[in-house]
Order: sequence, then C-alpha cells, then structure tokens
Amino acid sequence: MDNRWWRHAVIYQVYVRSFADADGDGVGDLPGIRSRLPYLADLGVDAVWITPCYPSPMNDGGYDVADYRDIDPLFGTLDDARALLEDAHGLGLKVILDIVPNHTSSAHRWFGEAMAAAPGSPERDRYIFRPGRGPDGAEPPNDWESIFGGGAWTRTEAGDWYLHLFDSTQPDLNWENEEVKEEFRDVLRFWLDLGVDGFRVDVAHGMVKQDGLPDVGAVGQRALLESRPLPYFDQDGVHEIYRDWRKILDSYSPPRIAVAEAWTPSAERTARYLRADELHQAFNFHYLQAAWDAEALRKVIDDTQAAVAPVDAPATWVLSNHDVHRHVTRYGDGEQGLRRARAAILLMLALPGSVYLYQGEELGLPEVLDLPDEVLQDPMWERSGRTNRGRDGCRVPLPWATDGTALGFGPDGSRPWLPQPAGWGALSVAAQEGDPGSMLELYRTALRERPAGGFTWVGSGAGVLSFDRDRLRCTVNFGDPVRVPASEVLAVSGPCEVEGDTMLIPTDTAVWQAL
Repeated sequence: MDNRWWRHAVIYQVYVRSFADADGDGVGDLPGIRSRLPYLADLGVDAVWITPCYPSPMNDGGYDVADYRDIDPLFGTLDDARALLEDAHGLGLKVILDIVPNHTSSAHRWFGEAMAAAPGSPERDRYIFRPGRGPDGAEPPNDWESIFGGGAWTRTEAGDWYLHLFDSTQPDLNWENEEVKEEFRDVLRFWLDLGVDGFRVDVAHGMVKQDGLPDVGAVGQRALLESRPLPYFDQDGVHEIYRDWRKILDSYSPPRIAVAEAWTPSAERTARYLRADELHQAFNFHYLQAAWDAEALRKVIDDTQAAVAPVDAPATWVLSNHDVHRHVTRYGDGEQGLRRARAAILLMLALPGSVYLYQGEELGLPEVLDLPDEVLQDPMWERSGRTNRGRDGCRVPLPWATDGTALGFGPDGSRPWLPQPAGWGALSVAAQEGDPGSMLELYRTALRERPAGGFTWVGSGAGVLSFDRDRLRCTVNFGDPVRVPASEVLAVSGPCEVEGDTMLIPTDTAVWQAL
C-alpha cells in the first residue's frame, strides 16, 4: 500500500447535490455517487473528495452543518456512507470528506443553546459574541464584512452581536474554547473510524481571529483577500490546531490526510500549512486564478514549487471548483475557451504533485450564465441585494445521457434542482465516450499517460511553456504557431501538423511527446 499516495494523486471533487441522483428527487445523493464510482475508476482518478452531506438546512449547500456525525436524509444514511466507502475502496479509490470547522449552522444544537443562554455564558462562549459599539450597542463590534456580502455581524434579541464571516445562518465558532477543540477531535475520529481516508478542511485559514478583533479599515474586504493581511484570515494561531489534528491523522494505519482550503496572500504563506507536523496539502488558488498566459503561469508554477520545497510538501494544481466560474468559460468565449481548456489539462496533468479535478470539467462543461433568477439558491444572491449571481452556474447537475428530463442525472421524469441548459446532452458522458476527439477521452488519455519523475524547464520562445518530466516533454503554445522537433505523440489537445522532422503546434494547443 502506498502511504504517500496523496503526494501524486489525482483527486476528483464531487459536489453531492449535482453529481448523480438515485432516488429521483432532483438532488444528488450518496447512492447516486456510489452508482457512478466505476465511471470515476475508469476515468483514472485516485480519490474522490465529497462535499458536505451532513444534516443541514442547506442555506449554503450543506456548508451550514447542523450535525457533524450523520448524513442528511436528502443525501442518504450512514449506511449509505459505509457502502460508498466499501465500494470505493474495492475499486482502489480513496475517499476524502469535507469538514467545516470555521462555523456551524444556526440550526446546530450548540447555537440554539447559545441563543437561549445569557451573554457571557459558557454556551455563548462556543461562538464569537460581542457587545456592540455606539449608543446602546446598536453598531456592530467592528467593520468586518461577510464574504457573501453585507456585514459580518448579526444582533441578537439580548442586544449583543454574533460573528458570521459567511451567511447569518453560519455563526463562527470560537476556536479559543477548549470544548470546540475537543468536539472536532471527536468528529475527526468518528469519520476516520468509519473509514474515510482524509478531510478537505473548509475555510482552513479562518478559524482563528486576531486578538481584540480590530477593524480592517476598508470596504470591499473580499477583494483584499490576497493583497493584504486581514484580522480574521490566515492568523498564525490556526497552525496549532493543525498540529493537534495531525497527531490524530497519524494515529491511524495507514495514516490519513487533510487538505487545506486556505486563501493566503502568497505561496509562501500557503506553504506554512504544509509543514511536516501540520496538513498534507493545500489548494493552489494562485494557479487557479492565473490568466491564460505563458509568463503568468510559469511564475505561479515556479513560485509554488519554490514554496513547497522547504517543507517537503507536494504542489497541488487546480483549474475549477464549486466556488468559481468553470475554466472553460473563464478562458474565453465558445471555441476559444474550449481549446484553451483542452490545452490547460495537459499542462496541469504534466506538472509534478497532486491534481484536483472538478466534476464535469472532463466533459468540457461551461459556466451556466443564464440561470433564471427564480432558481438561484446561493446565499450570495440575496445578501448582495441580487447583484452577485453567486456560484450556482458551476453547480448545475451533470449530464450523463444524451436525452431525458434529467439527462441521466436522475431517473427519466425527474427534474434536477437546477435546470440543465438545452444542448447539454451533446456534452454528456454518453455522447463523448468512445469519441477520440472528445474532452472526456482526452482526460482519460492524459490520466493514463500522466508522467512521474523530475521536472526541468526547456528553453522555448515567447508565449511557449515547455518542460520535461522523466519520459515525456510537455509543450504548450499560447501565442503564434510554433515548430518543434517531431517525435512520438502521447497526448495532444488539438490538431498538430507534422512536416518532415518538425511539428507545427497551433495557438492554444498542448502536446505531450515521448523523450
């Protein structure tokens, strides 16, 4: 057994609500995921990351957790979770579960007890309650803003305020409280004992706030996340929490892993989460946000590898997830975006380290930009005064079949919780399987041929990235067509013309050649 599998793994993110619906209620579920595990094994991934499926009012798609030790009936049961784990492990797939330690749901038992208790009580100390400022405490305790829009504080009937960095139904926990720490130690052990192989830690950078909760002194704080320190994110105290958690993860045989969702100002700050006694991986948001540009991407690649080397951690690479526009759409309109996305996967899968894929990217799914207002469910929509349409456009349920009311996402006759666009049947798994020119088959080829070994940049002209990985050379052309020496092609994102001893690589095209 490879106990260091996570250092080179390809991990596939499943957004539960939108992956596969077994019971026909329009919402994805654990039996649905279980039925599609052979597809994921055939795709060639190593692990599945499953977004929260705990009991929840679903005000934020399950990231508002009411009970950390059960499965929401919308998604199934604990027995369904056990069966999913058994089937996944039987197929050689690891399972990573999302955990949400920064905040609970306001429907959590603890928050109900806090609201029923007096200010200053032990029940309230599990969360972050503070008196307000100004006459009669009518102003919030500070100027912090919610990531979802609006202020980060809500006043209670008792007159004090509670902190919620996200929706008002997601009160922040007080990680200076020992009861909170012990609760999550126990939650980790519960799921590890059930058989999960690790955790994705939601808002891993947010659990500790700066002493005194000082003002930021600026508006539009969400836009400042990666440009300046914020008193509620990436505080040094979070690292003590992860040192504690690492001891629990290492106590299992084989050791289990954790990956941080940590938005930080730099690759160096992200690498602090990856020291030998802390977490195993952290998402590379700097790579995700990089423009489709040779110079910009090379800088992120170099900065990432330089940052993780001193802590002996693997780099991670990611193009899309459930919180951002799908990269097919970010990279350009129509055919341009698709062409760049095809090249981007060959670039990313050739890099050393671990890769995260978001469900549906292997089908080339675009962002759905025209969802009707009345179907939007992301809390960002309402909290922004209906100016930010939120993240629903990347969460539209997957098309598995070419036709039917749910395109195979659920039984025919069912209707998905978000409508699938007309024409998505042509992007479905059924439509693309066996088509050598399809995005799905490109992913399968690239995952099968994915290289290992060292990494060496190869000299190339402006607008071109080229590097060697053991047995292959990856070349990505961002500019005008370029000629390279011809050799055996292992994977290619688009047509390349061979003339004699040279190959012409068109704009926005990537090729893997055997060395």
